[in-house]
Amino acid sequence: MTFGPAFTEDGILFRLWAPLHESVSLKIEGADPRPMQAAEGGWHHCTVKDAHPGTRYRFALPTGLEIPDPASRFQPQDVHGPSEVIDLSFYRWKTRDWTGRPWEEMVIYEMHIGCFTPAGSFRAAIERLDHLRDLGVTALQIMPVSEFPGRYSWGYDGVLPYAPDSSYGRPEDFMALVDAAHQRGISVFLDVVYNHFGPDGNYIPSYAPLFTDHHKTPWGHGINYDGDGSQMVREFVIENAIYWITEFRLDGFRFDAVHAIKDDSDEHLLHELARRVRAAAGDRFVHLIVENEENDSDLLKRDENGEAKHFTAQWNDDMHHVLHITATGETFGYYADYAGDAGKLGRALAEGFVFQGEHMSYRGGSRGRPSDHLPPTAFISFIQNHDQIGNRALGDRVLASSPADAVKAVTAIYLLAPEIPMLFMGEEWGAEEPFPYFCDFDEDLNEKVRKGRREELSRLPGFDADDLLDPTAPSTFAAAKLDWSKRTTSDVLEYYRTLLDLRHRVIVPLLKGVAGGSAVYRSAGNAIAVDWSLAESRHLHLRANLGDAAAAAFDPQQDDAKTLFRLGSSDGGDLAPWTVIWSMSQA
Repeated sequence: MTFGPAFTEDGILFRLWAPLHESVSLKIEGADPRPMQAAEGGWHHCTVKDAHPGTRYRFALPTGLEIPDPASRFQPQDVHGPSEVIDLSFYRWKTRDWTGRPWEEMVIYEMHIGCFTPAGSFRAAIERLDHLRDLGVTALQIMPVSEFPGRYSWGYDGVLPYAPDSSYGRPEDFMALVDAAHQRGISVFLDVVYNHFGPDGNYIPSYAPLFTDHHKTPWGHGINYDGDGSQMVREFVIENAIYWITEFRLDGFRFDAVHAIKDDSDEHLLHELARRVRAAAGDRFVHLIVENEENDSDLLKRDENGEAKHFTAQWNDDMHHVLHITATGETFGYYADYAGDAGKLGRALAEGFVFQGEHMSYRGGSRGRPSDHLPPTAFISFIQNHDQIGNRALGDRVLASSPADAVKAVTAIYLLAPEIPMLFMGEEWGAEEPFPYFCDFDEDLNEKVRKGRREELSRLPGFDADDLLDPTAPSTFAAAKLDWSKRTTSDVLEYYRTLLDLRHRVIVPLLKGVAGGSAVYRSAGNAIAVDWSLAESRHLHLRANLGDAAAAAFDPQQDDAKTLFRLGSSDGGDLAPWTVIWSMSQA
């Protein structure tokens, strides 16, 4: 690794890339400042013989500013405090032979460490892994853990990407969580943010060219991935991803808002990162997921063997939107572009994106690229996630108060479809706890956040800005914590277990090698029919009526089609309201 402390025969080598300054000093707690040696390329080095794991240190710039290590492995006193030397080799892995799981086996569970358990820590999360294993979850997707300012945060305001946030525990605790998950056959993905840095505690611009005015993002200037000094900025980010894969033995990433990562280099940062991460993982399964508002299917290209060239899959917001409208009836904001046409759900199930270059009124322009050539496993489906819940004025889980028949129907669709399903924590027992946006900055930034959220959400019909929760209040964070006592009284949990057991037994074994263009769909009113060609010459069939009135059934499947799952009923040529029928036939 190029960044952060390095253990050598002569002691610990401290290093900082600070090309904007000719001199830098190292300040170890309890010792006098030590001048660092300037080296080629803007580097500053200092080897300390008596430093050791646990040593706390800062760097002092000529301006008088004292800063943490940008590649700090641990920040025991938050983003403005000293960095601590960590030796991760002390951790003894119990699952050294773990090589991961194939992508088609994934059932993903998105979680926020601070809200997943009352204690809100890495160690506390371990205590709930048996529940997830027994449910049928095969992968955790952990919201960002990089050191952020304050006591609580969604994690997307992190500023020290190599340091797990101290509010969740020490780095060794995160390693223990990964190890415990692997012991139960559960992969671990980490949500990482390489499109911006948070507004509080990011000192890098004071000593290095982190930003560029050649690119703009929703958060201001873009990160300098292609201008003067960009080589080290790129290396800082790529090595960070490799660090998580090699040191913490993670199984992959979810990359936040990749459409906001601007780079005009010959090899885009995302492509270089994917290439090098896969090389660093060796023979292990590593899966790379993108969030991409533009629905750019080029990121999901497959090679001649059907393997992902760069990224494995994308969060499919289009699927969420059509399922959300179906269950809730909400049609405001961006939902309006997906409303009133069951064929949009059919297209999402059969082809991935609903918008594949067509005009989208909410955006005022075209959206997306063709995706019907991609396999269904290139898309991740969900009916809840942190964004779709948190970007509501009250952060409410609207599905929890929606008609039960409708919710059961959309659940049966997304958990059994060939796309990769993703649950949001607590969904499996019908959790009603909200998941509003929360953060903990200084008072000046807190007020800016309150004002910005009020202005943003008040523009959405149906949301009253006067009811907006204070995102900076401790009570907002506390309200988002799961109440695990409600799990034991829920009849929803058994429904999820039944569906996921069926998925693993019947659907998953037939997903390997399924190519794009393997599905067709039809729709009429609120009824849809989708048929997939899977492995071993099997065909998967979905027939559903997603409305309150009976609907004419489509032509039946082959005579030998075997029913896998039935919700609701069919009578002659009609499907009863909220009927979902899954079946399978042999070619």
